[in-house]
Amino acid sequence: MKKFLGLIAILFISLAANAQTGARMELKADTIDYGTVSKETDNGLRVFEFTNTGDEPLIIKDVKSTCGCTVPTKPKDPIQPGETGKIEVKYNMNPGPIRKTITVYSNATNYPDGVVALKIKGEVVKQEPANILEKKKSLPNQ
Repeated sequence: MKKFLGLIAILFISLAANAQTGARMELKADTIDYGTVSKETDNGLRVFEFTNTGDEPLIIKDVKSTCGCTVPTKPKDPIQPGETGKIEVKYNMNPGPIRKTITVYSNATNYPDGVVALKIKGEVVKQEPANILEKKKSLPNQ
């Protein structure tokens, strides 16, 4: 019986020693889908939300995009345990498919080296100008 209790005590001690401490970034979503949008009706601004579920302040050291058409903005202050933070992303809305990656550098212990990859996707289409001379086909008498 003493051996069994000793084994359980060692198990609890090893679990406590391996308990994760530090800052932890829990994302609401790691991908934002713009869907099909047009430059005329959408400003291209989206927000990634996350919560620090760790026991130390979460520091976003840097945020980089794969190209100049996507501009990310990081929080200036550390995110305290239990608090929520935001990373804003502004896409320039050039027509065509959207497939971009935003890389976040942080002190989050639940990601290797604190590096998190966020993605945006979708498609920007040109909005066709309305021709006021064209006869509408949806009139009831036609």
